[in-house]
Amino acid sequence: MPEPSQESERRAAVLPFGLAEVTGPSMTPTLAHGDRLVVHYGARVRPGDVVVLRHPFQQDLLVVKRAAELREGGWWVLGDNPYAGGDSTDYGSVPRELVLGTVRFRYRPRGSGHRSPLALVRWALSAARPVLADRSASRRLRAR
Repeated sequence: MPEPSQESERRAAVLPFGLAEVTGPSMTPTLAHGDRLVVHYGARVRPGDVVVLRHPFQQDLLVVKRAAELREGGWWVLGDNPYAGGDSTDYGSVPRELVLGTVRFRYRPRGSGHRSPLALVRWALSAARPVLADRSASRRLRAR
């Protein structure tokens, strides 16, 4: 779940891109605790996209989930970790106006253990990646 500051939310109203940080395991293995995200606010959401949204019952809390399917009443969102919970299976469809934007890119901060040149190269090769849509998410949901 990202926790951007209120200042970054104000900038999101002006700029189409912003930053967020992931806390918790709900999007593992796609996103890990501590990952930083580049969010495209106001972007068109399609099934399979990873999105940042306001929690339907706690609107001061922002969460990251995968938009699985557009249903009556809004988006059905799921975490990539089925054991973590905290998605539409708990609170139902999320109204469209609560979906703020899509995640375009993630990068992992460098840990303190990256001191050797080889460890630094490994980190550099794996730290930054685009967050791609999983178009099979909506098919898996319909199969249940």
